[in-house]
Formats: sequence, C-alpha cells, structure tokens
Amino acid sequence: MFFQQIVDQDLGCASYIVASSSEQTCLIVDPRWEIEPYLEVIHTQGFTVSGIVETHTHADHVSGHGRLAEATGAPIYIHESADVEYPHRSLRDGDVIRLAEVSLHVLHTPGHRPEHIALAVEDGARGADPWLVMTGDSLLVGDVARPDLAVDGIQGAELLFQSLHEKLLTLPEFTQVYPAHLAGSLCGRVDSHVSGTTLGYERRYNAALTVAEPEAFVAFMNRDLPQRPPNMERVVALNRGPLNSRADFPARLSPEDVSALDDSILRLDVRPSDDYLCLHIPGSVHVPVSGSQFGTRAGFVVAVDTELVLVSQGDDDCRAAVNGLRAVGFEKLRGFLRFEDWIESGREVASIPTISARDLSFHLGRDDVAVLDVREPSEWKQGVVEGAQLLPYHRIMDLGVPLPQAALVATVCESGVRSAIAAALLERRGLSNAANVSGGMTAWVEAGLPAVPPPDRK
Repeated sequence: MFFQQIVDQDLGCASYIVASSSEQTCLIVDPRWEIEPYLEVIHTQGFTVSGIVETHTHADHVSGHGRLAEATGAPIYIHESADVEYPHRSLRDGDVIRLAEVSLHVLHTPGHRPEHIALAVEDGARGADPWLVMTGDSLLVGDVARPDLAVDGIQGAELLFQSLHEKLLTLPEFTQVYPAHLAGSLCGRVDSHVSGTTLGYERRYNAALTVAEPEAFVAFMNRDLPQRPPNMERVVALNRGPLNSRADFPARLSPEDVSALDDSILRLDVRPSDDYLCLHIPGSVHVPVSGSQFGTRAGFVVAVDTELVLVSQGDDDCRAAVNGLRAVGFEKLRGFLRFEDWIESGREVASIPTISARDLSFHLGRDDVAVLDVREPSEWKQGVVEGAQLLPYHRIMDLGVPLPQAALVATVCESGVRSAIAAALLERRGLSNAANVSGGMTAWVEAGLPAVPPPDRK
C-alpha cells in the first residue's frame, strides 16, 4: 500500500493519496483547491486515479474535486445524504472501496456534518485489521470536530458522541488516525501541528474522549467554540454545487487602470506586513499572503462577494493569493497590480508607523495613547497590556463597535501580523493615528514588561 498525506499549511487542511502498490491505482481523499501536488505524485508514481473521495462537504475551504475530476476523469464518492448537485457515486455505512489488496471501509460518522464519513483502511498484504483510519473532521489530533457548523451545536454533539463511541473507538487501539484538519483550521480547536496520532493515544489523552457521559460531552463541546468560518455558507454552496474547474489567472493592471476603478472595488494588498506598513495605497486592506491563514484572515475582513484588485510584489505572491482566495470562496478577482508600478507612477501613498514594545511602555498612562489588543478572546487569557481595549481584528469594520479615541492607537496581537491587518482596517475607517506594535505580545513579554489578566467581560 502507498499512503501520503498532503497538507495545506495556510488553512490547516490535510488530504490523502491511498494507492494499491500492486495495481498502481489510487484514491484521493478530501482534495484541496490546488490540485498540482496530487498531479505531481500521480505522475511520479505512475498511478491511475480510480476515485476522489470526500469525507464530507467542507465548510472552511473549496474542494478541488471538480478540478481533479476534469484532470483525471475519476468519479467522486460522497455519502448519499450529502445533497450534492454534481455527478457522484453515493456511499453508505458499511460500503467498501477496494484497490486490489487495499480496502477502505466506510463508517458513517455524523456530528460535524450529517453526511460525514470516516474511512478505515486495511492493507490485505499485511493483515486483516485496519492499519489506519482517515477520520475527516470527526476525530482530530488532541480534539474532536466542532458540532455547530451544519446543525444546532447540541444536536451535532449528540450525534458526534455516538459516532466516536459506537464507530471510531471500536477500532483497534493501534489504528493510526489521520484527520482532515490540523492546527490552523476553524473546524476544531486543534493547536498541534502533529500530522497524525493513534486511537489508543487519543483515547487516553484527548480531553473530549475522556468525557464519558453524553450530556457532559454535549456541554463540553459547546464551550469556547472558535469563530465560525465567515464564508461558510458560500463555501458549502460551492462544494455542493456544479463542479468548478476554473484555473484562470487575473489580468495584470496598470496604475491608470486601478485609479480609474470604482471605490467599491477593494484593493487588497497581499505583500509582507513590513512592506505594507512602510508604503501602501491609501484605503487598501492588508492581509499578507506569506505565513499562514491567509485565506481565513481574508475571509474575516473582506466580504466574500467583494470585487477585488490584488496588490502584490509580483506574479508568484499574486498566484498564491489567487489560490488562497479561491480556496475560501472568493471569485470576483478583477486583476492584480504590482506595487512597484504604482510607486513608479508617482501616485499617492500612505504609511503606518511601527513602534517597539519598549517604546509603547514609555507612552503608557498618557491620555493621548490607547492600546488596541486585536487577538482572540482565548488569547487574552494569557495576559494583556494594562488598560488595553480588547477587540478581535476581524470586528474592526463593524461600524457598531466604538474605536479608541486617542492621538496614538497602538495595535497589538501575538506577533505583529494581525495587528498590521488591524492598523490597515483602522486607516480604512478613517483613523490616521494607528501604529503597529512590532513583535506584539511576544516582544512585550520577552522585554520583561508586565501583562495583566484581562478585565471581566461578562
């Protein structure tokens, strides 16, 4: 048997290639939008693709199943209750997909979504027991799936408890677990970057699996849930709808083209944060494509139906941004602009100052300085700058939320990236007095500066 995990680090999504070594046929499970990594493996190994399998209709990223089906001619498998509009082969609990000596047993595991399945994989060349199980979003590394994305959180948790205890946990303890999501996903509370685990280890150390009573499990699973994926309904609709195989690249625009565009067409600057803070187009929104969680963060600060012009360094980061945006449901990409072209045209630019944690500490206590902590509530528990206003970066454009009124508004996050996004959003809301705290709370603590418990927000 051949088995390979392919991880999208930006969204924290994991997909898999499972193949028969004797017949050189393979299945691709939970494909991401960018299909090039699968095509490379298929070409290198000489595989023929016999099927594309979805463990469920994903809510956080657009699947690449349409592009793969067009490229390979392979059929798509999904559970019969998925209610999809594209041609597919329906799966039921107990079905077996065979690739010569390899058998994939379908386990219907609702909870995260009603149609959710897991795939227990046997390699007949080695033994009759499951060697591994691809759990989709039902069982994760150190967590289980959030229950509130498709149905009410209580109903979802009740179904998930049954799926875990009546299906997955009946497999042998040595069974290796490979989930569809790792750290960085919004489909669970995973903070581990470990790519796999075993049922025995999770049974002993996974907090959700140690909750033995259904009622207690339901309560546990509905506490402190992460923010819902902002494009969830759009992504689900795309994943259910007609197959999407588009791969076009937006046109390069001149500064004259961009200047002539209506203000409703948003300029999204995807360059590194330091470059954006130094110089940028006034009123542009910033989300760096380098690093991680680009698509997720873009979805939090830009409405999915917004028409966009990308501002980039060049073709490579633009291409990465296009794939990242399409993976979370953005389709109205008008074109892209090289920022150096804008500079060379002599058009107006703006900048946002950066200050160090030590500089911020010198200014604290003055009436004309405010600190805006733009991390998530779970992060504030680790300590905040005394007197800071607490507001997640993705809520800054909520016009009902009051913003700090001070001569200097210092934005701070954990490392300085989300605070740069926040500073750009403040500028877009008309505040020209923002400054980004370089290194964020990490630099603050490393400088030996005091972090205090957050105020009671009840």
